[in-house]
Amino acid sequence: MIGAHFTAGQENVVAEAAKSSGSGLLRSSSVVGIMTLLSRVLGLVRDVVVAGYFGASGSADAFFVAFKIPNFLRRLFAEGAFAQAFVPVLSEYRSQRDLAAVQQLIHRVAGALGSVLVLVTVVAVIGAPLLAAVFAPGFYMAGGEKFALAADMLRITFPYLLLISLTAFCGSILNSYGRFAIPAFTPVLLNVCLIGSAIWLSPLLETPVMALAWGVLMAGGVQLLFQLPFLARLRLLPIPRTDFKDEGVRRILKLMLPALFGVSVAQINLLLDTVLASFLQTGSVSWLYYSDRLSELPLGVFGIAIATVILPSLSRTHADKSPERFARTLDWAIRMILLIGVPAALALVLLAEPLIATLFHYGQMTDRDVLMAAMSLRAYAFGLLAFMLIKVLAPGYFARQDTKTPVKIAVKAMIANMVFNLILVWPLDHAGLALATSLSAFLNAGWLLHGLLKEGVFRWQPGWGAMLLRLVSAALALVVTLLLIQQQLGDWLRADVWQRVQWMALLVGAGGGVYLLTLAVTGLRVRHLRS
Repeated sequence: MIGAHFTAGQENVVAEAAKSSGSGLLRSSSVVGIMTLLSRVLGLVRDVVVAGYFGASGSADAFFVAFKIPNFLRRLFAEGAFAQAFVPVLSEYRSQRDLAAVQQLIHRVAGALGSVLVLVTVVAVIGAPLLAAVFAPGFYMAGGEKFALAADMLRITFPYLLLISLTAFCGSILNSYGRFAIPAFTPVLLNVCLIGSAIWLSPLLETPVMALAWGVLMAGGVQLLFQLPFLARLRLLPIPRTDFKDEGVRRILKLMLPALFGVSVAQINLLLDTVLASFLQTGSVSWLYYSDRLSELPLGVFGIAIATVILPSLSRTHADKSPERFARTLDWAIRMILLIGVPAALALVLLAEPLIATLFHYGQMTDRDVLMAAMSLRAYAFGLLAFMLIKVLAPGYFARQDTKTPVKIAVKAMIANMVFNLILVWPLDHAGLALATSLSAFLNAGWLLHGLLKEGVFRWQPGWGAMLLRLVSAALALVVTLLLIQQQLGDWLRADVWQRVQWMALLVGAGGGVYLLTLAVTGLRVRHLRS
C-alpha cells in the first residue's frame, strides 16, 4: 500500500512538472487571475457601498483600523510567512513520501497553527483597547468616540484572523495540488458578506458601522467552511493534532520565523502608514485605504496570481534539482509582471481622479475626499511595479527554503521606509506615506533581484531586448491615447454616474486596445507568453 501511494505521488509530480512549463503556468495564472478579478471587482463594489454609507468619516476610519489589524496579521502569518514556509515543505513531502506522511503533516500543522492562533485571538480580544492604541496611537491620544469605536470593533473583527488563517492554510494545500481556482474564488465570500452587512444589517444597529465588523467575522467562518469539502475530496481534510516536535512542523516553524518579514514587508509598511496617518487630519486613514484598494486591484489580479502559481512550481523544480527550469520560470514571471504592471501603473497615475470619482464619489464621499485619495493613489501607483516584482522574486528564495536572505532585505527596506516616512509625511501628508512605501518597495525588489542574480539562481533568458522595445513602444502609445481622450471629456466631479461609467469604459477600452495592438504590431505573440 505504501509503495502504491508513493508511485501515485511520483506520477502526480511528473504530470504537474509537465504543466509547469510556460504554457501550464500561463493557463494556471489565467484561472487564478480570472477568479481574483471577480473577487477584486466585488471588492470595489464593497468599497463603493462602504464609501456611500460611511464616506471618509471618523467611524469609517475606526472600522478600517479595526479591520486592518487582523487583516495585516493574516497576510503576515497566513498568506505571508506561513504559506511561504509550508508550501515548499509540503511539495517535498509529496515528491518523496507517501500519502499517509502528507496527511500526518497536514494534521499536525493544522494543530500547531490552530493552537497558536486561538491563544493569540483570546489575548487580542481581551486587550483590544491596548492593541488599538498601539496600531492607531493618534486615535488614543485624541481620545473620544473614534478610539472607543475602534477598540469595540476590534473585539469583533480580530477572531477573523483565526478563521482566515485556517482558510489560507487550506488554500495552500489546494494550491500545492493544482486546485488554484478554489482559493482564488474564496475572497468573493468576504466581499459578499460585507456588502450584505452594510446594506441590510447597518440600518438595524444603533451604531451602523458595527455591521461591517460583524460582516468581517461572518465572512471568516463562511470562507473556511467553503474550502473544506474540496480538501475532503483529496483525502486531505485537516484533523488538528498538536505536536510541535514533529519533524515537518519544526522545519516549517524554522522557515517561518525569519519569513515573517521576508514576504510581508509591504504589509508592514502599509501598517506603519496607518499608524502615522492616525496623527493626521480626519479622513487620512480612509483616503489611504481607498487608494490602496485601487492599487491592489492589478497587484492581486496579476501579481499575486502569478506568484501563487510559480511557488509550487519552483518548489517542485528545486526538489527535482532542475536549475535551468527554475531560472526559466522566474524569467517568465518577471516578463509577465512587466507586461502587466507597467500599463497598470501608468493608467493609475493618469486616471487617479477619474477612477476615484467613478467608484467612490457618492453619498458621504466629498469632492475633497476624491482629490485627496487621488494624491495617495498616484503615490502607490508609482511603486506598483515594485510591489508586483516582490511577489514573484520572493518565491525564488522561499522555494529553495532560504528565508534568511529575504529577512535581511526586508529589514533594510523597513528601515528605509521609516526614514522616507519621516522625511515625506510633513510636506506631503498622507500622500507622503504612500510615496515612502513605494520607494522602499523599489529598494526591496532591487535587492531581491540582485541576490538571485548573484547566487546564480536567476539568469536572464534570451529575448529581453525585443521585449523591452515592445514594452516601451506600447507604454508610450497608452500614455498618448489616455491624455488625448481625457482632454475631450468633461468635469468628472460634476458628471453623473452614467457619464463617469461611459467615460471610464472609453478610456479603459481605448487605452487597453492601443496597448495590446502596439504589442502585436511590434511582434509580440501568444507563444512568447508561453515560453
